[in-house]
Amino acid sequence: MEKQCLKKTDDLWVLHNGKEYVLGLTNKAQDDLGKISFISIPKVGQSFKKGETLIEIEAEKATNEIVSPLSGTVSSVNEKIDENIDVLNDEDELNAWLLSFDEVEGTEFEAL
Repeated sequence: MEKQCLKKTDDLWVLHNGKEYVLGLTNKAQDDLGKISFISIPKVGQSFKKGETLIEIEAEKATNEIVSPLSGTVSSVNEKIDENIDVLNDEDELNAWLLSFDEVEGTEFEAL
């Protein structure tokens, strides 16, 4: 079994599961934003550099741009968000995953 490692920024958590890096909203971000009504998530195959705008969120308390904590390429997105955005308002922050990256420089993850 691959070792998993979880790190957090203010807005995002990043879980390395041994092959990809899964990103999701932290409980703090959920609380700060309030009920989320809209989110713009990148498409599979898009590449980002650390610090670039990754996600745009509209919520009851704020509109926010969240920057990427890592450089990488989007390898999957949480398709449940399109069906029911309320999954992002879940108390269990691991259910509020947004997307996953591959092609990530491991040193960037370690520096989080």
